[in-house]
Amino acid sequence: MIIFRYLTREILQTMAAVAGVLLLVIMGSRFIRYFANAADGEIPLDILGTLMLFHLPGFLQLILPLAFFLGILLAYGQLYLNSEITVLVACGTSPNRLLQVSLVPATLVAVMVGLCSLWLSPAGALHNEVMLEKQRSQLDFSVLNPGRFQDFGSGRTAYTEALSDDQQEMHGVFISERQRRSDGTPATLVTRATGGYQTVDEDTGSRFLVLTDGERYSVAPGRAEAERLEFGTYAVRLSRDEKSLDLDDPEFATTAALFDDDSTPAAAQLQWRLSLPLMVFVLTLMAMPLSRVNPRQGRFAKLLPAIFLYVAYLSLLLAAQDAISRGSWPAGVGMWPIHAAFLAIGLGMTLQAQRKGMSG
Repeated sequence: MIIFRYLTREILQTMAAVAGVLLLVIMGSRFIRYFANAADGEIPLDILGTLMLFHLPGFLQLILPLAFFLGILLAYGQLYLNSEITVLVACGTSPNRLLQVSLVPATLVAVMVGLCSLWLSPAGALHNEVMLEKQRSQLDFSVLNPGRFQDFGSGRTAYTEALSDDQQEMHGVFISERQRRSDGTPATLVTRATGGYQTVDEDTGSRFLVLTDGERYSVAPGRAEAERLEFGTYAVRLSRDEKSLDLDDPEFATTAALFDDDSTPAAAQLQWRLSLPLMVFVLTLMAMPLSRVNPRQGRFAKLLPAIFLYVAYLSLLLAAQDAISRGSWPAGVGMWPIHAAFLAIGLGMTLQAQRKGMSG
């Protein structure tokens, strides 16, 4: 029991350190991208924390298997260098027993990865997509910078001279948007108004920009004429109720919904989610023989081959997911041959390491 706690602690501590570094790098890169979008006025600054929080499960489902894989390599590599594994084996602890001990924290990590891939990541991705879609489809005062033209998607560009102190009213409004007339011809609509404010329809949930005291021009390309409309009050719909958003991508579907969906994209997404926790156990089997080093080699001797194995494993899974989704690879075969191949590699390396141990 003491040996079990000691080995488990060494693995999990090393895994936590590796996961922390990887998470800091990946989240930092994503945060910089979002911060640049916020600086360009595409998203409001105050939602960055929420976006990063809901991205966290998606990061963890990829980081934890790699961190655990490297955790075993580094932790056991250090134990081999200190001859601690040699002492344990001399005291009757077989390599198979070490593997059994390692499978206990592997099960814990696999449960965490499964929780992220099967539940938290789809929910987080859906939440972020809804939030970003609302920002793309609506003109929100929170992202407006007075005195600057800003693109808000859907062919819409807006400009305001100033905002009120409470950020609720616009002064000196200019909006340009591309639409089609009732006869189907494209047109550019230019709206100018002295003021404007936002309101939400309680019945439909749609958001409107209400403009006051202005004029609206409609110009069709190639025509030497324009339509002009003066108004005292004019309402422009900025966004619909978020329930109307089209989010049918299997990436946003719940795992239960994927089981009921017979389409190939749904099968590809389901197998990908199931593959991540399964990958933890396969990586554990491969990490055990790779962690075996001698003092002359150093604990990092097999780190590079191990990373190559992990990258190849993950790349093949991603390629299989794409092939299944496109229908070029049968969903019935799926990703399981890849898992079987790397499981065979792990078993082969384990048997070879055991033979070397007996011969040595």
